[in-house]
Amino acid sequence: MRKILVLTIGLCFIAGTAMAFHDGGVAHCNGCHTMHNSQNGVLVDPDSPNGNPWLLKDSTPSDVCIACHDHLDQPLGTDPLAPPALKGGGNFVYLLEDNLNDGHGGATNPIPGDAAGHNLNAPGHGLAPDATHSVSPGGSFPASQMGCTSCHDPHGTGDFRFLYGAGRVVQDGLATFTNAAPDADGLSIFGAPESETNHTAYKGGMSAWCGNCHGDFHANNTQLVHPSGMAIGGTIAQTYNLYNGTVDQQGGAQATAYLAEVPFEDPANTTSSTAGPSASSQVSCITCHRAHATSAPDAGRWDFNVTLLEEDGLNSGSYVIPDPYNNPNQRSLCNKCHNKDAFDHITP
Repeated sequence: MRKILVLTIGLCFIAGTAMAFHDGGVAHCNGCHTMHNSQNGVLVDPDSPNGNPWLLKDSTPSDVCIACHDHLDQPLGTDPLAPPALKGGGNFVYLLEDNLNDGHGGATNPIPGDAAGHNLNAPGHGLAPDATHSVSPGGSFPASQMGCTSCHDPHGTGDFRFLYGAGRVVQDGLATFTNAAPDADGLSIFGAPESETNHTAYKGGMSAWCGNCHGDFHANNTQLVHPSGMAIGGTIAQTYNLYNGTVDQQGGAQATAYLAEVPFEDPANTTSSTAGPSASSQVSCITCHRAHATSAPDAGRWDFNVTLLEEDGLNSGSYVIPDPYNNPNQRSLCNKCHNKDAFDHITP
């Protein structure tokens, strides 16, 4: 149950060797730009015969980014039922799904892939701006202009994943970021996929950074919403560390409690650390959501609409998000922090 994606020619081959292309910041200019929109009498971008305002080799900045990165670390792929290996941020291929709704009646009440995460303006790769929101929820960034370069600076920033930091003006003045880029260490795009011993190390600042576009609606408890960017406290830290799945709710240990599917922020985190949180560790936007997109509504790390994780994909026919506990009775991963499994009775 998915759309067919027709890929454009991979511009990364035109750009030359992409290994370490961005290392040190600005790469060689003609990897992405063309002065005259032609080479040897042939249009570089046939979809834009008159060129474009950015002198790019493809119609939009996101099309240029995807053309190389889809070849390297595969942030898109071609089939939402067979996505590339997960490297932490999620995958834009789920935007191509026709239904993500695995809640009750989900088959007849579809939630389109448009709701899977951040919608990119990349028509050359079958992606379009958000059809539901005209601006970022909680903020004012125009959805019609959302793309890879809304968050990442291809010319380099010195920050995690080239994310824009405080004072940076984004996309010709569409927004000015007020909060600093997060402190984190990421996985190599050429290395192994995400696991409990190989994962992004979120250290701090992610929620504030997301707030550059989404506001601080999670930060004010008087609004009765889930807190974010705040210390989790001793009770939740203990719950996280003890919880080892629905069938082993008290058998975990702090030294091995880390779950890549439910990460937290802590200055001590490394890409290989297995330790669970302390009372001062923080819950973050990234605890429940992935940055790009997932096979669940709202870029959820798991589907918030299902009771058991094994229900994922059943009503919608979408990609089944793997259950880290591999148990048919495993309930929502909200329980990792808020264990409400304790008195549930699973009826076969």
